[in-house]
Amino acid sequence: MNKMDTTFFFRCILTLEKAHALLLASKKDEIDYEMYRSACIKEFEIILEQSGGLLKKCLRPYFHTAKAVDRLTFKDIYRNAAKHDLMSIEASERWLNYRDNRNHTAHDYGVNFAEHTLVLLPFFIEDAKALEQIIKDQPYD
Repeated sequence: MNKMDTTFFFRCILTLEKAHALLLASKKDEIDYEMYRSACIKEFEIILEQSGGLLKKCLRPYFHTAKAVDRLTFKDIYRNAAKHDLMSIEASERWLNYRDNRNHTAHDYGVNFAEHTLVLLPFFIEDAKALEQIIKDQPYD
């Protein structure tokens, strides 16, 4: 059995971590702050999408068919990950919260959304790193 390739996912986490550090070092009234804030939000979204796809691959051994796994919604993916002990229930709930936050971006790309998301980032980065390790350690065909 092979291990899943998480290179791109991990690179996105490192990019988010760097953008977040640069954001924190910027002044809110400068263009650099807005640029790093935008980078943080975009990486947040990319990591969320990637996490669901990668975790879905990890869940395949727990289902009778690949088609059954493909039908899972994002929230179902995380619920099943907790159910099959790929992550804790608490971690699953945090990822569901991140997804709820992301879903608001479709309706509110304003400063309020961005600032709320920025509060989540330190926790999100740690959860993403933990998830990357979980995914990387799963056998994969």
